[in-house]
Amino acid sequence: MSANASQLERLTFFSDAVFAIAITLLIIEVHVPHLETRDDQAYWQALQGLQPSFMGFALSFLVIGALWVAHHRVFGMLVDYSAAVMWPNMLLLMTVAFMPFATALMSSNPMARVPELVYAGTLLVAGSLQRMVFAAALRPPLVRTDIAPEHVVATRWRSLGLPTAALLSLIGAWFAPGWNNLLLLTIPLFVRLFYAIGLRRTQRLQLAAEN
Repeated sequence: MSANASQLERLTFFSDAVFAIAITLLIIEVHVPHLETRDDQAYWQALQGLQPSFMGFALSFLVIGALWVAHHRVFGMLVDYSAAVMWPNMLLLMTVAFMPFATALMSSNPMARVPELVYAGTLLVAGSLQRMVFAAALRPPLVRTDIAPEHVVATRWRSLGLPTAALLSLIGAWFAPGWNNLLLLTIPLFVRLFYAIGLRRTQRLQLAAEN
């Protein structure tokens, strides 16, 4: 294993650890109710009051999970390491580590504009930084030779999915705080759409070059 490949492995392990810690800390922000009663109705009401926290936990768990899956997929396409990846990746991890706070702020203040703006803004920053990481990482000769060039280009396009949905959510947070989170459900749709666009564009360019 080359020195650069060893550094790539260390970077991957460190990134995985940060993702794992951040995604675990999400549930810590959901505080267990302590009631001085054994009344069932009181506990049901207390759990109902935690509904925004549970929804925030589920939403952020899925978003961080999607970030990790994409990170895992891209770094699995690499065979070598570039120092240009280091700081964008570190800033991405810092944003991911901030996610539990942004989630708790949003969940504790449902339908409030500023917490929703902070949450959507955090996702926008995370998505933008992830795109920077992928742009720096998916370059020859860092990518495995068995990866088709059109798949590499389409993967770069794919990284536009999260920042696009987050930007829409950020705009929506100003006009409809709380409801703007529904726009984040479009992330999988945008990811597939941009991947298809990147794939078609690359194939079109290849055909033009052959002709």
